[in-house]
Amino acid sequence: MFHTPNAPTLRRTIAVAASCLLLAVTGAQLAHAQRIAPAPEVSVDELMKPGDLADIAIGSADAKVTVVEYSSLTCPHCANFQAKVFPDFKAKYIDTGKVRFITREFPLDNLAAAGAMLARCVEKDKSFPFVETMFATQDQWAHSQNPKAKLFEIAKQAGFTEASFESCLTDQALLDKINAIRTRAGEKFQINSTPTFFINGKRVAGNNSLADFDKVIEPLLGAK
Repeated sequence: MFHTPNAPTLRRTIAVAASCLLLAVTGAQLAHAQRIAPAPEVSVDELMKPGDLADIAIGSADAKVTVVEYSSLTCPHCANFQAKVFPDFKAKYIDTGKVRFITREFPLDNLAAAGAMLARCVEKDKSFPFVETMFATQDQWAHSQNPKAKLFEIAKQAGFTEASFESCLTDQALLDKINAIRTRAGEKFQINSTPTFFINGKRVAGNNSLADFDKVIEPLLGAK
């Protein structure tokens, strides 16, 4: 575990800041989201409305189909999608220019919030690869007795120093913006679990195989 001269203060600050994410999404908001049966489709204009943070996305901006994923970096189902489905999905749809893929934050706990903050603190073109790395190493840091130290080990590979790591995790303004993404997802789109996908506005929730995505995407690619 690494140490800095004021590490206890920083650790307390990080804990307080990360807790704000869960406190801001009140129990009433989550209960409201759970009472409403999620709509099978949402307004694409509303879904794609810009927020304070630019989307983390890969694929052609001119793609006929846009897939938006709401995920939590500590979610095992999200990690399973990333490991077992996404490589083939990317090769078939993203690399061929057919799909633009956007990943948005819906952190389910403080650790996921911390990971999301780190993904936002790297250079813009490294954000998606960092998210992929976080999912690939989920077992190493999410279940560690010292997750902060494990997060730092991963962050160092992306160019973080102790100072930049601490600065990122204590950035309250950044946490507030990530919180806003999650809150809006719950209130506007009734999201209360991860992963949840929207394919040109059509909701696809839970574990899905490539064939499941094919059933939704292929007709859209064939439509004029």
